[in-house]
Amino acid sequence: MKDKIFSVLQRVGRSFMLPIAILPVAGLLLGIGGSFTNATMLETYGLLKVAGPGTIPYAIFQIMSEAGNIVFANLPIIFAMGVAIGMAKKEKEVAALSAAIAFFIMHASIGALITISGGTEELLSGAATSVCGITSLQMGVFGGILVGLGVAALHNKFHKIQLPQVLSFFGGSRFVPIISGVVYVGVGILMFFVWPIIQTGIYAVGEVVLNSGYFGTWVYGLMERLLIPFGLHHVFYLPFWQTGLGGALEVGGVLVEGAQNIFFAQLADPNTQQFAVSATRFMSGKFPLMIFGLPGAALAMYKVAKSDKKKEVGGLLLSAALTSMVTGITEPLEFTFLFVAPLLYGIHCVLAGFAYMLMHVFKVGVGMTFSGGLIDLSLFGILQGNAKTNWIWVVFVGIVYFVVYYFLFRFLILKKDLKTPGRDENEEVKLYRRSDVDARKNADTSANHKGDSLSEAICNGLGGKKNISDLDCCATRLRCTVHKAELVSDVALRKTGASGVVHKGNGVQIIYGPQVTVIKSNLEEYLETAPNVEYKANESEETVTKVEEHTTEKNVVKTIVLSSPVTGISADLGTVPDQAFAERMMGDGVAVTPTESIVRAPEDGEICFVFETKHAVGFLTDSGISMLIHMGIDTVKLNGMGFQVFVKNGQKVKKGDPIMELDLQYLSENAPSLASPILCTELTANQKVRLLTEGPIKAGDALLAIDIFE
Repeated sequence: MKDKIFSVLQRVGRSFMLPIAILPVAGLLLGIGGSFTNATMLETYGLLKVAGPGTIPYAIFQIMSEAGNIVFANLPIIFAMGVAIGMAKKEKEVAALSAAIAFFIMHASIGALITISGGTEELLSGAATSVCGITSLQMGVFGGILVGLGVAALHNKFHKIQLPQVLSFFGGSRFVPIISGVVYVGVGILMFFVWPIIQTGIYAVGEVVLNSGYFGTWVYGLMERLLIPFGLHHVFYLPFWQTGLGGALEVGGVLVEGAQNIFFAQLADPNTQQFAVSATRFMSGKFPLMIFGLPGAALAMYKVAKSDKKKEVGGLLLSAALTSMVTGITEPLEFTFLFVAPLLYGIHCVLAGFAYMLMHVFKVGVGMTFSGGLIDLSLFGILQGNAKTNWIWVVFVGIVYFVVYYFLFRFLILKKDLKTPGRDENEEVKLYRRSDVDARKNADTSANHKGDSLSEAICNGLGGKKNISDLDCCATRLRCTVHKAELVSDVALRKTGASGVVHKGNGVQIIYGPQVTVIKSNLEEYLETAPNVEYKANESEETVTKVEEHTTEKNVVKTIVLSSPVTGISADLGTVPDQAFAERMMGDGVAVTPTESIVRAPEDGEICFVFETKHAVGFLTDSGISMLIHMGIDTVKLNGMGFQVFVKNGQKVKKGDPIMELDLQYLSENAPSLASPILCTELTANQKVRLLTEGPIKAGDALLAIDIFE
């Protein structure tokens, strides 16, 4: 259980990285734009005449400021989508869309309850805010994370769900946004009552942290570094940066929660005279570490390397040190400590705590996006002026840290004979990353990932993974593009449950029916780890025998007559210019070429599904016959043009009710054929279709019969 929780937390931490990755760009825009639209800064550097209000540079900087600010203003929905993508195992784009839908639905539900309860005046001061234009509770990034994690869990559970045949169109990935929307109506209602209590608790914990003084800051810095090897540091610091746990402050008349949000709100406010240290205490400690401390450690490792390896070691360490200094990315150095000398990493964590504490003591007000290198220091410290940030103390403390790291690490490496890069004759000279640490951790375990047998069989039938160029599906067909059509085995594909296989050059269509979306998802998952080889099925061993039907059949016990849904010309299904329909791969029936535009319900029954492209409707008669009314050939490619649908999924209809209207002129000009298959899709072995009317027929006239044998 402990390992499972830890694994989940690791994934949660990694999922935060996608939305966090946008912060440097947004911070850069806001930092430059906010700085050069700040009156105090312009006056300090004598730039009012050339870049003050009313000038072109000022207008450009205003645009940059707004462009950066919009990201920070909408971080909740960015985190909702980003976390959903990060936590979703497959079909991440579906998870992102579902998260956005769920986010809006949750806050809309909360907003509705706020209105019903008398409006924001009935809430505590600062409890309400505007979220993407919706009046809701001040949930901040916690709200986004709540949506992202919940939707990801729903996605991973339901993205392969198989529904009953009448609802199968909504199965697979299509079910995820549906269930997410339904669930988050309930979550929104629940949060309206629960969140004020949670918010009170967050504020209380935040007060304890903020009142803990310098010791609390040291603990924060220590924990932030200690959790890096486990990938949980994002889980730890993000609440301080983005929620009330990191404090709350009124900036420009607006109550802002979270340390980073406070800093960037002050950065965007032209009236800011000094940045709040109560917020930057959770960020500024990184600068002495990244810019000075770790480069000192790199120099120590270079100095103690074997003389014959110094040149090689020097190049690696110089690159790693410069990366740490400029960008704040420290992985190569920190994970090298962790891999070869955990003692050094432990000392590094303790010193990190003191770096945060010292920045707090000296009231350094420098914020950051997420790195803590020279770029952020220049932009959010030096450029803002020492009066607003006290950035000069970063340099003073940093020099001390460089000296401490150099001499302490050099002493310990020599004293303990630690095998840092270049000190082991039998090891290659390299720096280590998280992957190396994880590889060591999992050295004794191996995972054998075997794809499911159905996906493997489909892959082999298509000529192997190497032969598959593209993979997609429509409502009933798995659509594939292959490099070599001759490698495709129809025999092998039919064995996978396909009712038929259609070849169009290098295109292959495999008829599976409405469950195709689940089949596609499984196949995509299998292809990720499948061997990249070609496969040629040995069809010489396969024998396909067509059993001739007996001329004498069993007695007919019942006959069901179905009417034509449209006025037109009826014909045998085999005349349809589409192999899959003509060979009855998707069901037996008849073809009707419409001459009038209105398509009607052929019998009393229920609309099972309306295809997204409006060209086809699934129908279940009250007599229990499943039908597919497919208007025209290849009309799926028209993306709904030429069709107007009057019904919706699950709607009950009577015989003759209009269900669709066709633009016959448009369809005749853009579709390969107006011949429309009217199919019975789920016939049993004792059911057989007979064509009753061939030639002109009116909507409502008897079209075909289904004989049921004993």
